[in-house]
Amino acid sequence: MAELEHFPDDGLRYELVDGTLLVTPAPLGPHQDAVLGLALLLRPATPADLKLYIAPRDWQPDGRTSFQPDVFVIRREHDREGPITAPPSLAVEVLSRSTRRTDQALKYATYAEHGVASYWIVDPVEPSIVAYDLKDGAYVEVGRATGDESVTLTTPFEITVTPSLLVSG
Repeated sequence: MAELEHFPDDGLRYELVDGTLLVTPAPLGPHQDAVLGLALLLRPATPADLKLYIAPRDWQPDGRTSFQPDVFVIRREHDREGPITAPPSLAVEVLSRSTRRTDQALKYATYAEHGVASYWIVDPVEPSIVAYDLKDGAYVEVGRATGDESVTLTTPFEITVTPSLLVSG
């Protein structure tokens, strides 16, 4: 894991899955609009015992995996210097052409395996959100919305999301 610290700061995202390096290009405008929209929505609603982060911030659940969720929420008591090791209460991935399969399959499975309580997948191009909560070790869909529809989610705290507003910036 220490080798991740030696990769260049070149705008690429470097992540590990079971020791295999994933390199993805820097995100484009719609992706960044959605990340900013999520941060602006979540930040004022985040309870004091939780902490909101946006990428780049490493989450390393074991010695062979390191992800940088686009947006994630952790318990404040798990915040530390260096990579976060405790499972986030929420991880959000914003889809892009280069990460769609990874976000919908690989990260979906890895987040569930490592106990991430809630996982949201946001599509900034066809504005939408699909939210999953971890129940008995597997994700169950708990909400979805497209365009101007709204969905109210309760994990890790109650928030209403309207996908079109995330990217209207």
